[in-house]
Amino acid sequence: MQSVHGRSGVVYLLAALLTAPPMRSGEPVRARHGMVVAQEPLAADVGVEILKQGGNAIDAAIAVGFALAVTHPVAGNIGGGGFMLVRLANGRTAFLDFRECAPRRASRDMYLDSEGNPTKDSIFGWRSSGVPGSVAGFETAYQKFGSKPWANLVNPAILLARDGFPVSKSFSDSLHSAQEMLSADPESKRIFLRGGNLYREGEIFRQPELAGTLQRIAENGAKGFYAGETASRLAGAMAANGGLIAAEDLAAYKTIDRQPLTGTYRGYGIVTAPPPSAGGVGVLQILGMLTGTHYDSDGPDSVKAVHYEAEAMRRFYADRSEYLGDPDFYVVPVKPLLDPAYVAHRRKTIDPDRATPSGLVEPGLPKTLNAGVDWKESKQTTHYNVVDAKGNAVAVTYTLNNSYGNGITVPGLGFLLNDEMDDFSAKPGAPNMFGLLGSDANAIEPGKRPLSSMTPTIITRNGKFFMAVGAPGGSRITTGVTEVILDVLDFHMNPQAAVDLPRFHHQWRPDILYLQNGFSEQTAAALKAMGYEVEATGGVARVEAIVMNNGTLEGGTESRLSGKAAGY
Repeated sequence: MQSVHGRSGVVYLLAALLTAPPMRSGEPVRARHGMVVAQEPLAADVGVEILKQGGNAIDAAIAVGFALAVTHPVAGNIGGGGFMLVRLANGRTAFLDFRECAPRRASRDMYLDSEGNPTKDSIFGWRSSGVPGSVAGFETAYQKFGSKPWANLVNPAILLARDGFPVSKSFSDSLHSAQEMLSADPESKRIFLRGGNLYREGEIFRQPELAGTLQRIAENGAKGFYAGETASRLAGAMAANGGLIAAEDLAAYKTIDRQPLTGTYRGYGIVTAPPPSAGGVGVLQILGMLTGTHYDSDGPDSVKAVHYEAEAMRRFYADRSEYLGDPDFYVVPVKPLLDPAYVAHRRKTIDPDRATPSGLVEPGLPKTLNAGVDWKESKQTTHYNVVDAKGNAVAVTYTLNNSYGNGITVPGLGFLLNDEMDDFSAKPGAPNMFGLLGSDANAIEPGKRPLSSMTPTIITRNGKFFMAVGAPGGSRITTGVTEVILDVLDFHMNPQAAVDLPRFHHQWRPDILYLQNGFSEQTAAALKAMGYEVEATGGVARVEAIVMNNGTLEGGTESRLSGKAAGY
């Protein structure tokens, strides 16, 4: 695989960013041929350029993923992992699981101290990283569905890393916020904080070491990451700093091709994420519990709508706490959880006039199926959607876990490491350092993948693409994605209006209904009168969506944030 260098790509991207800001004010961006919605504008422009050059949605998604590793390092990555959901125009679907996995030398009690209490080693330091999966995932997607030369998909990211790009205000603010963590690692301090002389808006940010790593990927595919110089340097740095990832872990990593979860809602087809994501089960359960309730009769964000949706959320999260795990290590009862009779039973337990205290809501399957699992997941993830002119659609969510992962940049390679091991239960059967319970279903095992809330979802109507949606946001991803789906399907909003509508979140425990800023005092008071403990929150996930409306693609990304919907 050979790479072709040139500056025209960077010139195009910068010109597009400066001259074509995303439309906001409730109106979606519209395009006839293809569209990308991403949480960083330059990466969105990379994807659109690939589409214009004749690439398909999968080509563009791969290019966006590599570009985000350069321009959005808070979450974009080659040192982390995630999920890719694909639906081709002919109806074929695929779900690629490139989630990080525990190294071979990982062990059940590796994050416990001498007294058996959890330490912070699952979050900070070299031992917190799982084996990265992003590069393998993108190559698997390319081998299955790609059409353009591989190097053409990596090259825009190489150019952005080598030649640099202007630091945006959001990127500058992000670096300032992460200054303390990034300062703890000499390489991260040198690259991202310029040795303490922090980058300001408009300055050019270059990453030559990352460009070299990407160049090896462009020339050799995933072998350029999981073998050769990159793998040797990563394994050597791990060994020198007490980390667990060895050359054998990198060589053994594989993308898993899983069957997407599918369902229907009011005549729409739902294609969504299977375990080890909990999100797809959540979307289908919540939609199922709302069916027939007329929850939507008073309009979006009405007291009635919030009540019914929150009660459905509460019941899903109760089930989530007990039954979900990595399906390669634990039998996940997906079929019983989505059985119409079971969902109908859960629906009947919703009181139309009162909140049900979480203490009275339990996981609902027979006790013989209980597994007892809970988890923590960070909000620093990113999502993007791509639709091409033929109707092929891709939804990708991937992550480093926390902001900038564990804050460690691999010397000489330029990429940040994930701290995904924290998504396992450090001490099954007891509260971890965050007060969350866990059990054997999410205990650490070599090769195992931790649970995730990432929920890339594609919706069809009459057998054709209708909507692609997803978000970062930790445990709030599932609720945020489901709400935007409902806003479009039931309340007939365009995607920009839907993602801008204030959202809410209930996850069973703690027994709190979180209302995003923008709800009226009267709505909050009415919900309190129904028995909810209400608490304000700045955000519920960061949702973005593309919708097909009478032959025109419409894209939306939240107006209060710095993403971009772009098309042609």
